[in-house]
Amino acid sequence: MYNSHNALSIVVVGASGNLAIKKVFPALFALYCRGYLPEQFHIFGFARSSFTDAGFRTRVAEHLTCRYAPGESCEQRMDEFLGRCRYMSGSYGSRDAFLDLFAMMRDSEAGKPANRFYYLAVPPSVFLDVARAIGNAGLVNCTSDEPWSRVVLEKPFGRDRESSDLMAGAISQVFTENQIYRIDHYLGKEVVQNLMVLRFANLVFQPIWNREYVRNVNILWKEDLGVEGRGEYFDRYGIIRDVMQNHLVQILALVAMEPPDRLDAACTASEKVKVLRSVSPLKLEDLIIGQYSASVKGGRTYPAYVEDETVPDDSITPTFAAARLKIDNPRWRGVPFVILAGKGLDARMTEIRIRFHDVPGNMFCRPDDCPNANELTIRVQPDEAICLSLVNKVPGLGMKLASKSLDLLYKGVFSEQIPDAYESLLLDVIRGDRSLFIRNDELQAAWDIFTPILNEIEQRKPAPKPYKFGSQGPAETLENLLELCKQEKNQNFPSVQ
Repeated sequence: MYNSHNALSIVVVGASGNLAIKKVFPALFALYCRGYLPEQFHIFGFARSSFTDAGFRTRVAEHLTCRYAPGESCEQRMDEFLGRCRYMSGSYGSRDAFLDLFAMMRDSEAGKPANRFYYLAVPPSVFLDVARAIGNAGLVNCTSDEPWSRVVLEKPFGRDRESSDLMAGAISQVFTENQIYRIDHYLGKEVVQNLMVLRFANLVFQPIWNREYVRNVNILWKEDLGVEGRGEYFDRYGIIRDVMQNHLVQILALVAMEPPDRLDAACTASEKVKVLRSVSPLKLEDLIIGQYSASVKGGRTYPAYVEDETVPDDSITPTFAAARLKIDNPRWRGVPFVILAGKGLDARMTEIRIRFHDVPGNMFCRPDDCPNANELTIRVQPDEAICLSLVNKVPGLGMKLASKSLDLLYKGVFSEQIPDAYESLLLDVIRGDRSLFIRNDELQAAWDIFTPILNEIEQRKPAPKPYKFGSQGPAETLENLLELCKQEKNQNFPSVQ
């Protein structure tokens, strides 16, 4: 619950855009329905688009859902929530526009002290203009904890280490590091939040979560859609910056880090930084890049990446990447971590697969035929689940073995609704809990893994391998990379299907 006597004012900058309308406002409405917003709260939308309060409320209402307020109460709850929403248009870099917004806020707050957080749902190119305008308008309280000011930044945080540092330095002139909440919505996903609990609250995993027992770790992100008209943004960043450097590396850090001394944001971030700093910078020989080409499936034609009207015809931006990362520390030295991300693939899924070593001297091995090694699969989306494959005897008179899974399917064992990631993250901003947000030194360590290879790609301009839309990616090249991770014949490396 809200733990301050002050009112709460939430400012969503870029309020007319898809991120705000489809994610931020529905998450805030969910928190309101569940009683997590204070009695005195107001939401202010700010963007360049021209809306009246009524027109803006109509646009917001289109994406609100009734899952926490079913039945007859939903319409009433929506009306109550929308009644707290106001809108102002203006230039993102204009101090005067934010002074006008401040006057609107003070009017709604009736002159009472109010905590404020600013959600920058805008492109990174205008982050600094917005932050400076907010600061120059005197809307940030950096002198005390009450009433507080906080800002939420959406990735990408720059294009490389240098641009990220420049952005961080400029933002720090307006907000202190403790006021900055760098959001990666994957950290708000229920299964990702559960990673620390799975690792550190279950004794069964602690002794075997290391190089002595783990052969390889795979973190897979697959999307069965293309850029769908978002090519102007995506072509500037590509799959490595858009998915790998943030979502997948954050998951890797939680999988690979040492246990923190205490369960708090500072200790957790420090352990993530340690493990990320022990990851060797990625090299070209450990990377595969691809770009989806046109295909026909089920009588429907799927255009190639470069055929999207928002993508340059000669673009060589990767829509697929698979990388082998190496963690040089005592726990993981010699264990390959393969991270894979791609658009236009054969499925939509995010999974973590931890493959264990074969049983030494396995008595059940036959010539060229050994039982499969154990594998722990943690499915982030869709259909959240944790599955552990075990070798069992098939019932019968002979000694036939088969791998079967012990499955923990979230929707089968938990009656509670799984909150949207943005609900969890926005609630933590209000509470002041930075555990699921990215600290600046953590961001620096993540960029250090990828900046050298990104610079090399931009200089050498290697052509990405083509793969058919709806396929598994550039399969023949992918097999070459995975072959590097096999430590002996018949390893039966997990499929990326």
